[in-house]
Amino acid sequence: MKISVAGTGYVGLVTAVCLAENGNSVTCVDINEEKVKLLNRGVSPIYEPNLEELMKKNRDKLTFVTDYSEAYKDADVVIIAVGTPERKDGSANLQYINEVAKQIANTVVKDCVVAIKSTVPIGTNDKIEKIIKENLRYNVNIDLVSNPEFLSQGTAVKDTLEATRIVLGVESENAGKIMREVYQNFNIPFVVTNRNSAEMIKYAANDFLALKVSYINEIANLCEIVGANIEDVSKGMGMDPRIGDKFLNAGIGYGGSCFPKDTKALHWLANYNDYEIKTIKATIEVNENQKIKLIKKARKYFTSFNGLNVAVLGLTFKPGTDDLREAPSVTNIPILLEDGAKINVWDPVGMDNFKRAFADEVNYSSSIEEAITNADVCFIFTEWTEIKEFEIEKYAKLMKKPLVIDGRNCYNVEEVKGKELIYESIGRKATIGIKETEKVFV
Repeated sequence: MKISVAGTGYVGLVTAVCLAENGNSVTCVDINEEKVKLLNRGVSPIYEPNLEELMKKNRDKLTFVTDYSEAYKDADVVIIAVGTPERKDGSANLQYINEVAKQIANTVVKDCVVAIKSTVPIGTNDKIEKIIKENLRYNVNIDLVSNPEFLSQGTAVKDTLEATRIVLGVESENAGKIMREVYQNFNIPFVVTNRNSAEMIKYAANDFLALKVSYINEIANLCEIVGANIEDVSKGMGMDPRIGDKFLNAGIGYGGSCFPKDTKALHWLANYNDYEIKTIKATIEVNENQKIKLIKKARKYFTSFNGLNVAVLGLTFKPGTDDLREAPSVTNIPILLEDGAKINVWDPVGMDNFKRAFADEVNYSSSIEEAITNADVCFIFTEWTEIKEFEIEKYAKLMKKPLVIDGRNCYNVEEVKGKELIYESIGRKATIGIKETEKVFV
């Protein structure tokens, strides 16, 4: 079976590589010539654990091209995995999917299945089917399938190869049969439904997880007020199998390419149809407020950041990825800069991407030690392992004023007690380890 994949972003590239790993020959299409050259050399343009290794392992099954006609014309299956970026009003921009649909219609010379893996509003498959049929150049039959992805950045390869389910939204037996053949070596259960239901499954699943994140953050904020410990609360909640322990880690909100975009898209779609999903609206509002919680905490100690040395540990929205989309660092650092702070940042993989946006506005450190040296305050935005394993004593030793404000609860508060620093986290009481708290107040 000949499979082609439109798009080589997180979803497209990971999908292609995992299909190749399970025995398929895959041709990937991307309009970026430099990116395609890189991919053909076996180099991944994105940071994702195990992805580049599998690319190299399956080089004989993977082809990367810029010529879509070469890839689509005699494909058995074309998987669309291009971006659906958020518009200003929160709706999904379907421009790139529409363009690929027209390319397919003008190119294919035999019957094939087109599977949309991109996250799209409910009803999009029907619209794409219409676009393809209106633009068909040859007398062929095209079946549209909704095949949403459920990968998570940082674990995308594992999430694809060991998925909990493969969702297929089909309107014909033939389309379902062919898509089962595509995934025949994955040994993963199928959920087969109609296309609209498959599209809704994707949004409903992602938005529910985002809701859990915002909910536990709200509980964490109240814990700080009433003197409860959010970690104990999360543990007690998570042991209930009806709730589960996933996505109950309090912090400074979700980010990345999925949750922010998908919550806003579903909220927009509901409003467009004269309906409001109040839980999703609240999820979005809570998350936006949570992102700047660390700065609010810091203002208890500083009336202004002007002239202060500020250390920032972690730039990416989560560990295991170099993605900065909707990352708390991208929200907070401009606020600190505008207030006159001098900022030193550290991240194990995200600094190159950050430089594209902020260039010389901040100082880039080669180590955590370098970032925190002589700092008046240290913000932790990402729970990288290197940060979680960093010796707590070094903050007191290297910082000018030992104030650590941790947005990801990287350290056990019991381990911080007795140390020469002030430690603020999320949903837990501030831990003051030094006697003369005036050392950190200005």
